[in-house]
Amino acid sequence: MTEVPSPQLRISDQNRESALSALGEHMSAGRIDIDEYGERSARITAAKTRGELVDIFADLPAPHPRYEDAPQAIAAPEPAAAPVPASPKTPDNWSPPQRFLAAIVPLAFIAAIALIATGTLGWPIIFVPIGLTVFGKSMWGHDWNHDQHHRDRHERHLRDRERRRELRDSFRDHRRGLDR
Repeated sequence: MTEVPSPQLRISDQNRESALSALGEHMSAGRIDIDEYGERSARITAAKTRGELVDIFADLPAPHPRYEDAPQAIAAPEPAAAPVPASPKTPDNWSPPQRFLAAIVPLAFIAAIALIATGTLGWPIIFVPIGLTVFGKSMWGHDWNHDQHHRDRHERHLRDRERRRELRDSFRDHRRGLDR
């Protein structure tokens, strides 16, 4: 692993987001499971320095978190490893046609509902925004849906883990009360 300049330096929210993104890529590549992802992401969220992030990624190959002032070392490719799927596109890096369609679909739904409600056009007009949605999904896939699914799963996992911890603590406190 490469040396991280100034491991005592505090990290920013952008560094934490970069670390969470890199950790998500490791989970989707199958290097870590959902439980380990939950544990490591909790450690990333609580991390305060670059050194803490380095410890979290010590046993993982690239990608690693990015730091604004530190150039990233390029790791040697892993032999016979499956390629890591590309991370889902976010609205920040959508192409102009994607942005246009994302803006026009809600407006088309509103216009279709208004035209149906006023009686100007019949109910088949609703197929226009539905068709735009189907067209957009067929052109650019459903990566956004996949990403949301992983976030929901991770949040459920953290809630369940917290519930288990609370139950374990209450059981331990109960046993201590009986032992006294």
